Amino acid sequence: MIVKQSKSAEKDPVLEMRNIRKTFPGVVALDDVNFTLLSGEVHILLGENGAGKSTLVKILSGAYQKSGGNIVLFGKDVEIKNPRQAQQLGISIIYQEFNLISQLSAAENIFLGREFLLSPTIIDQKRILDSAQSLLNDLGVNIDARQLVGELGVAQQQMVEVAKALSLNAKILIMDEPTSALTKNEIIELFAIIRKLKNRGVSVIYISHRLEELSEIGDRITVLRDGKYIGTHQISEMTQHDLIRMMVNRELKEQFPKQKQQIGDEILRIERLNRQGSLNNINFTLYRGEILGVAGLLGSGRTELARAIFGADKIDSGMIYVDGKLQIINKPRNAINLDIGYLSEDRKAEGLVLDLSVQSNICLASLGRFSKFGVVSNKQEKDAASEYVKDLRIKTPGLNQKVLFLSGGNQQKVVVSKWLCSNAKVLIFDEPTRGIDVGSKVEIYQLMNRLTAEGAAIMMISSELPEILGMSNRVMIMREGSIAGIYDTDNVTQEKILQNALGAA
Repeated sequence: MIVKQSKSAEKDPVLEMRNIRKTFPGVVALDDVNFTLLSGEVHILLGENGAGKSTLVKILSGAYQKSGGNIVLFGKDVEIKNPRQAQQLGISIIYQEFNLISQLSAAENIFLGREFLLSPTIIDQKRILDSAQSLLNDLGVNIDARQLVGELGVAQQQMVEVAKALSLNAKILIMDEPTSALTKNEIIELFAIIRKLKNRGVSVIYISHRLEELSEIGDRITVLRDGKYIGTHQISEMTQHDLIRMMVNRELKEQFPKQKQQIGDEILRIERLNRQGSLNNINFTLYRGEILGVAGLLGSGRTELARAIFGADKIDSGMIYVDGKLQIINKPRNAINLDIGYLSEDRKAEGLVLDLSVQSNICLASLGRFSKFGVVSNKQEKDAASEYVKDLRIKTPGLNQKVLFLSGGNQQKVVVSKWLCSNAKVLIFDEPTRGIDVGSKVEIYQLMNRLTAEGAAIMMISSELPEILGMSNRVMIMREGSIAGIYDTDNVTQEKILQNALGAA
């Protein structure tokens, strides 16, 4: 696809990836993909989960070896054989899951493996600390380089990653879903840092599914679909509708396809639930056929409430009723036996066993269904898993594929399938569409509609207020471990939700 000439097109290319091909056993992940990065630009890399974005940048960062094609860096053909070589060539990547050690300080993380030495056996701690602090100050962030990374917030940890990249003299910085866990103010601060890097001539490859933010930070955009190059455009020339059509090759009828369901009887009731330091006197009821959106700022107690209901965290006091009966839930197995499922916000650490297959992960919470006298029937597991792979359009070369090698969106679908397979009637979804492309989001929403139509009830925790208002029947707003208000979605606005969340209502 020919890109119209513009001011950005007059800049020199710092990177050209030509006809890049990558194959895995039984899978063509990239098929003759082209990508060009200009000096001092933010180039958005867009596509559905499984489109090939992560594979392309992993080739550039040395994590994968290309199967074909050429990489031209600063006018010279290069072969990038490993991550260290990529760093030496001026390429750094910040993954969605940060590559930091929480028990070490910010300074130690920034120079990990490249420590300054006073002698062959003595590290120059003062020089490391001073250099790290200088990098952080230069970025304009308020972080003490001596502080342990585990004590920093997500946005601060991201800045440590940026400082680490700058310490490597990175000329190309790859950012994978950098705003997925940030608040609005933190996103504003991140964009200011990115603009500062641009002004210094650093080129940024920016991967994101949040279409609304792309025009704020991006210069050009390249779209991939099913491992193929679709086209490159100036951001200013494209609407969200144009981008969606390029990504999914089909029309999405609605961004939030909420359906009016008949709200049924009570299925879950929480009374006077308390957990010291995180939850205070929580009272609410969930009904069959409804989606209860749970809103609030980070740290408001949303995830803590989900974990308490599921038995992952023990409560100090309070009562949990399921189908009108008082129940004791002090471990996840109790919740699962009561047909309660929990989709954690951290799917990799808590929702999946990455080294197990798609089939094993889908059936993990339902082994009792597929076993007799302690022996699991592989055929029954296979039949069940095949149904969900087809139904949820999970992109995988086979049921035996390790979940580790699936894209983020397809991993999320596997987690959802796990709870569908368990026949859960109460589903707690914590950030169910974080890091998922727009096409997969609609599929998840349609699945939620189907579940509620069948009589299930959903608690949907989300930081995306348009998602909360677009899909929920009611909104429960949390602040500082308490419920700040519960509203019908027809009677509440984003402004009202934020006022309650901030305590300004």
